[in-house]
Amino acid sequence: MTTEAVKAALSRQEIELPSWAFGNSGTRFKVFSQPGVPRSPEEKIADAAVVHKYTGVAPSVALHIPWDKVDDYAALAAYAKEQGVRLGAINSNVFQDDDYKLGSVTNPDPAVRRKATDHLLECVDIMDATGSRDLKLWFSDGTNYPGQDDIQDRQDRLATALKEVYDRLGDDQRMLLEYKLFEPAFYTTDVPDWGTSYAHCLELGPKATVCIDTGHHAPGTNIEFIVAFLLRTKKLGAFDFNSRFYADDDLMVGAADPFQLFRIMNEIVRGDALDPDRGIAFMLDQCHNIEEKIPAIIRSVMNVQEATAKALLVDRDVLRAAQQSGDVLGANAALMDAYNTDVRPLLAELREAQGLDADPVAAYKRSGYFEQITKDRADGQQAGWGA
Repeated sequence: MTTEAVKAALSRQEIELPSWAFGNSGTRFKVFSQPGVPRSPEEKIADAAVVHKYTGVAPSVALHIPWDKVDDYAALAAYAKEQGVRLGAINSNVFQDDDYKLGSVTNPDPAVRRKATDHLLECVDIMDATGSRDLKLWFSDGTNYPGQDDIQDRQDRLATALKEVYDRLGDDQRMLLEYKLFEPAFYTTDVPDWGTSYAHCLELGPKATVCIDTGHHAPGTNIEFIVAFLLRTKKLGAFDFNSRFYADDDLMVGAADPFQLFRIMNEIVRGDALDPDRGIAFMLDQCHNIEEKIPAIIRSVMNVQEATAKALLVDRDVLRAAQQSGDVLGANAALMDAYNTDVRPLLAELREAQGLDADPVAAYKRSGYFEQITKDRADGQQAGWGA
C-alpha cells in the first residue's frame, strides 16, 4: 500500500471514547481524585470533544448508564453535536446494585432478573433518544463456589434475558456482548470467553455481535486469532481497547504490549475491516488512575493510530508469497519490517494536512484547557465509578 493510500485509510479511522475514562478511578483500594474532573455527562462530553479536536479521529462518546443518567437524552445528544461529537454506544450497568450480589440476569431470584432485564430495556430506550447504534452488555454474573448455583440454569436465564432485549432492538441497532475471563466471580463466570459470547450471539441472530475487551483474557491468549475467527464469521462487532499486565488492568492501550496491538490491527487490515462502513466499533475502555486524563486519552488514540499505520504498511504481496511458498522467516520478516517502521512522521504529515497540530498532546498542553477546567470545576461532585 502506498503512503498516500495509508494516509487515506487513516483519515477515515474512528476511535470511540468512553465517558467514564474522564472521571475519577483507581484500584480496589482507593479511587484517586484529580483537579478538573467532570461533574456531569455534559462536562465529560466537552472533554471528549477536546480529544477529538486535537486528534481528528475520535468523533463519538460512549455513555454508561446510570453513571451518565440525565432527564433528557435527546438534549444530551444535541449538546454533543454542538461540541462537534456524537453519542455512541450505550453501556449498561447490572453489577453495582446490592441486588446483584448473586448475579443480575442469571440470578436465581426472578425479581432480580426482572430488574436487570428492565434496565437493559431502558438502555434501548435511551438508544432511541440518542440515535445510538450499539448496546454494549457486560455481566459480572457468576459464582464463587462449586455448587453455589446450577451452571446450565444460569445459561438458560442469560439466554432468556438476551432474547428479550434482542427482540426490543430497532432495525438499525445492535447488541454487543462482551466477555471476561474472571472477576468478580472466581469459580464460574457466565460469559467468560469469546466462545460463550459467540454462541449466544449466533443463537440470537445478525444484530448480536461479540465485543473483544483486550484486557479480558488469560495470559498468553492469542487475541488476533479471535479477531480473525470472528471477522470470518461476521460476528465481530467491537473492541474495548486497553492494556493489561496481569489481569483486567485497564491501562492505556498499547502500553503493555504494543506488538500485540499491531498484530490485532494487522488482522483488521487483512480482513478489510478498518473502514467505519464495515461496522466494527473501535472503542477505548480505560481507567486513568494516576495520569492526567485528557492527555492520556489523546496518547491512547495516537497509540491505536500508530499500530494501524504499521498494519497498513505490511507488504501484503510479499507476505502472501512467503506464506504460500512456506518461507517462514520471510513471512515473519514482512510483518516485522512494518512493525519496526517509525510511522510518527507519516502521522504528523497527515495531521498537518488535516489542519491539526502534528503533536496532539503538545497542542493540548499549550491550549490552557486543563488550567481552565481546573478553575471552572473547583466545586461540586466529581464524576467517578462509584466504588
